[in-house]
Amino acid sequence: MQACRVRAGLSQEEMAELLNRTQSCISKIENDHKIPDMTTLLRWVEVTGTREVLVAFLYGMDGLRMIQNIVTMIGGTRTI
Repeated sequence: MQACRVRAGLSQEEMAELLNRTQSCISKIENDHKIPDMTTLLRWVEVTGTREVLVAFLYGMDGLRMIQNIVTMIGGTRTI
């Protein structure tokens, strides 16, 4: 989830404001110390524009690796 936030160019503070959460809450979610509720998870995906990561996660796949593979397939060499 941190990679999605960073990819969207958001700080933890900005993400917290957008999700109506605290920066501490965002940090705990990113460090696997807290599991986000469904509302927070869906809003996170919406704010960061990473629906494909959610789909991959729900299917038990590594969403970040999936994004990297897609970027590579379309000719990009950018690392996420």
